[in-house]
Order: sequence, then structure tokens, then C-alpha cells
Amino acid sequence: MTNSSNASEPATVPEPVTISQPVTLSPDQASLQTAFPPDWNYEGTVAEVEAIINRIELGELELAEVFDQFTTAVEQLRRCETFLARQQQQVDLLIETLLDEPELL
Repeated sequence: MTNSSNASEPATVPEPVTISQPVTLSPDQASLQTAFPPDWNYEGTVAEVEAIINRIELGELELAEVFDQFTTAVEQLRRCETFLARQQQQVDLLIETLLDEPELL
């Protein structure tokens, strides 16, 4: 019985992760950045959108209310997208800063 893996092969070291392009915000996303209330949080907003979807799927809303709630859900999802894009930009900047300081690696 032969072992298919060769124990004498050197272990491979993964390449460092690099981000090729920073995330850029569309004008709509950029305008939403300033629309975050002080008590806004991502998780709560996602939970609100999920609740809206559940009410729509269960047929608990009148037709006019479905449209209003759908509009609210879309606005909330855009805020979430803007939040995530902003966080990604911050991570990209931190990674770039680390890559510019070789003594830290």
C-alpha cells in the first residue's frame, strides 16, 4: 500500500491577500451615508427588512401597504449596502496601510 501524498514536499504558503480596487459609492449611496441616524445599526435594519418580507409573504398587508412597505424595505437595503460599502472602504484602507509598512508584516 503506497501513500499518495509525499511527506517530503515543502508546505505551500498562501499568497497575501490584496484588494485590487477600492469600493466606490454611487451618488445615491454617498447621499445615504449622511442619512444614518445615531441609533442606526445594520443588524436591526436587516431584521426590519426581514419582518417586512414576512408580512408581505403572509398576506398580512393591504395592497397599498405592500407598496409602502416594499419602498421602505428597498430604502433600508440601500442603507445597508451603503454601510457595507463604507466598511469595505475602511478595511481596504487599513490593508493598504499595512502593505505600505513592511516592518509590520
